[in-house]
Amino acid sequence: MNPLTKKILLAGLGVSLLAALGFAIARSGPLAPIKVTVAKVERGEVVPALFGIGTIEAQRAYLIGPTVAGRVLRVLVDVGAPVKAGQLLAEMDPVDLDQRVASLDASLAKARSAVAVAEAQKQDAASKRELAAINARRYVDLGTQKFVSQSVVDSRLQEEKSAQAGIDAAEAALAGARQDLGRLEQDRNGVREQRANVRLLAPADGVVTAREAEPGSTVVAGQAVLRLVDPASLWARVRFDQGRSNGLDVGLPAQIVRRSNPQAPLSGKVARIELVSDAVTEERIAQVAFDVTSNAPPKALSIGELVEVTLNLPAAANSPILPNASLRRLGSQNGGQNGEQTGVWVVEGEQLRFAAIKSGVSGLDGRVQVLDGVQAGATVVVYSERNLTADSRFKVVPSLAGKRP
Repeated sequence: MNPLTKKILLAGLGVSLLAALGFAIARSGPLAPIKVTVAKVERGEVVPALFGIGTIEAQRAYLIGPTVAGRVLRVLVDVGAPVKAGQLLAEMDPVDLDQRVASLDASLAKARSAVAVAEAQKQDAASKRELAAINARRYVDLGTQKFVSQSVVDSRLQEEKSAQAGIDAAEAALAGARQDLGRLEQDRNGVREQRANVRLLAPADGVVTAREAEPGSTVVAGQAVLRLVDPASLWARVRFDQGRSNGLDVGLPAQIVRRSNPQAPLSGKVARIELVSDAVTEERIAQVAFDVTSNAPPKALSIGELVEVTLNLPAAANSPILPNASLRRLGSQNGGQNGEQTGVWVVEGEQLRFAAIKSGVSGLDGRVQVLDGVQAGATVVVYSERNLTADSRFKVVPSLAGKRP
């Protein structure tokens, strides 16, 4: 091969390599078109919904314990046992309360006897006064007729006054005896209340969920010996993101999915919305009650079980809708005069145009309502390999592996 031919072949090979390198850079390098996926803006209705996670709790739970410190004498029920209102669940050691009741009963008997004595003394004093009054009137008449001296009349009048004083003293003694009787009755009633408080009774129908103390253990006032819940009052305490809680209201229908049986969702409704939100997690808290045909809750519910709750809000009006993934936030436009904008990249032939939109409600299916900015039928970018600009070269593909915006 002559030198000229060799040079021509080498030059052709170099050109081919440069062309291949340029083609590779144009296809896969930083100068390559950005791969994007697109979607058509459709017209329809968006069914907004709220999603939250919570736990099953009891609306009515009771802590059964003594009102004073003491030692547990016996516990009559175990965890899981159904109980009726007024049923004896446990009993504290009464210590000396029975003896104090017996002592006060004896003191009451003595006080009743004292009252009876005081009443008899009052009747005797009244009889003496009546006799003294009769004698005094008789001697006053005799004194008027000068049959007796004035000193005798004065003596009979003095006897009448003494008899009246005796009545006053008897009435005071009777009142004191009755007050002593009333005080002792109150003391006995108080001790009886203390004696009754050592008997721990069920305040309502329910199920025992915890046994906190055993016989022989000492508990302080207010400490729970047993925990009781009303199984008919079970509901879900659910947390919703504050940023997406618009429309949360009492009475909204709910779908409750339990972790233990996700294939069998339960229906319910919002029963109450707590006034105080969680400022740390930025969540609103609501109680969702189960829909039941009787007073009993659905079977197989367990307190503390995690649930996923979906609240269905009223459907939005018919309007353009697009995927939520297509929304983008761009920084200041026109030198910062318009601030940050939310919108979509609209595909117009081989060009891209950023259209600021006003979005409405969004559904759990990933679609969002468009109130203004784009019309139905427009093509918008959903996912892109890299951030886009109005001058970006792009290529529409069916899907992206990473689906990065």
